[in-house]
Amino acid sequence: MQRSRRSTEDGSASLEFLTVGVILLVPLVYLVLAVAAVQAGALGVEGAARQAARVAVLAADTDASDAAVDRAVRITLADYGIDAAAASVSVACDRADCLEPGARVRVSVVARVELPLVPDVLSLSTIASVPVEATATQTVSRFAGVRP
Repeated sequence: MQRSRRSTEDGSASLEFLTVGVILLVPLVYLVLAVAAVQAGALGVEGAARQAARVAVLAADTDASDAAVDRAVRITLADYGIDAAAASVSVACDRADCLEPGARVRVSVVARVELPLVPDVLSLSTIASVPVEATATQTVSRFAGVRP
């Protein structure tokens, strides 16, 4: 009687180990992928804000500054795989003239990072996304506009 009971349980430990391993491993792998996607988005938005602030203080006039900021944000976000059309950019100054020497230019970039493996069915991508925001500030050089 003991022999038949023992033979029915042969191999069940490995099956249980595989089942529990898969049940725990799949969410863990997804968590790692999701955190990596959000971190990449945060780095992309931070890089875009920093680069946009740098080019904003180096421009010759406000039209050139706006074009340079837009171009810097689009290129940087594209490098990180973030849709630049969905991102919002705001530029603020502490003075009336943003290009006056000593003025501080602040650029904020806000974007949404979609979580991986979320299908586009029923607009789930808008729900399954994380907003990321970054702000960078640069000071216009006191030698701005001075030509040798």
